[in-house]
Amino acid sequence: MNTTVKFKDMKFNTKTIHGGQQHDPSTGAVMPPVFQTSTFAQTSPGQPIGDYEYSRSSNPTRSALEEALASIESGAKGLAFSSGLAATDCLLRSFKAGDEIITMDDLYGGTYRMFTKIYKDSGIKFHYVDMNDLDNVRAVINENTKMIWVETPTNPLMKLADIAAIAKITKEHNIMFAVDNTFATPYLQRPLDLGADVVMHSATKYLAGHSDVIAGALIAKTAELGKQLHFQQFATGATLGPMDSFLVLRGIKTLHLRMQRHCENGEKVAQYLNKHSKVKTVYYSGLESHPYHEIAKKQMSAYGGMVSFDFTSEKKEDAISFLEKLKIFTLAESLGGVESLANHPALMTHASIPEEKRLEVGITNHLVRLSVGIEDIEDLLQDLEQALK
Repeated sequence: MNTTVKFKDMKFNTKTIHGGQQHDPSTGAVMPPVFQTSTFAQTSPGQPIGDYEYSRSSNPTRSALEEALASIESGAKGLAFSSGLAATDCLLRSFKAGDEIITMDDLYGGTYRMFTKIYKDSGIKFHYVDMNDLDNVRAVINENTKMIWVETPTNPLMKLADIAAIAKITKEHNIMFAVDNTFATPYLQRPLDLGADVVMHSATKYLAGHSDVIAGALIAKTAELGKQLHFQQFATGATLGPMDSFLVLRGIKTLHLRMQRHCENGEKVAQYLNKHSKVKTVYYSGLESHPYHEIAKKQMSAYGGMVSFDFTSEKKEDAISFLEKLKIFTLAESLGGVESLANHPALMTHASIPEEKRLEVGITNHLVRLSVGIEDIEDLLQDLEQALK
């Protein structure tokens, strides 16, 4: 019996639990089983018993996750990868030598490393522009431009790109438009509904939400693009295993609840830091002082749990001392888990970006990035206070 829930206008909070999902047809299991198998039996050569032949091509547990990904992002096809960078790599395999890609000047360090160290040598040209002024985008578009890639909000400076406005430009020039939606998640922002062609996630972060899995995702707006990306994934092999797929799917089912608390705590942390004498600038799009606040109001339903700030003293030593004194915030790479994490981008997540380039875009040596978790806000504020002292 097919028990897939098919409400035409299912609300987002319901989608996270039921979207694209069905009870296991053989047992009635409410959660999809972990199909820990590499291959599937066939009755005759080329005639599998069911829909599956080999787990690199597809696996029932991964398929359940991919259906959920497509549902929450309002896409036609979801794909689950072994990491966010593997997902990015799969998308970039759509392009060849001579093609050009326009991207933001503030990027996750791993994305920048891939663009500059791997694909630059393949003959693909990248343009890094400040997309606050869309004339910067228009100025570098030419006949070789094949894609615009944006993070919004960016890592770690929380810059925003106007998704709908950029989508209009890409449609005019027949250019693919990809959005890294890791920081916002579909709970806060839905790029495909705003005109993007494909969404990327480091599902390691908020989608999984518990700091216990490495995963990535692509969600294509059309079935045609989804089919192309699936072939590229199948041919190169960076797929997500069944147990990891199960963990990400489990995380998605509480995404809406976790994001509510991440947003509440993030806003209060940003407001607290914004009033502190030792803090020079707070980077959080929910603050009216943030230069991209109006864009955030237009395309996001709330402002998330990521907060960056730098020190009034402009000393790296103050940032390091602060990070070493934290007790509830854990000094660690990554973000988006239920626990609060703190990070020094210049020495950690963005160390692969040359210092002159970091400083050019504003990633100073006294910049700190916080992933505000879902703990009690009073404990988090007390921890920040004692560390700042």
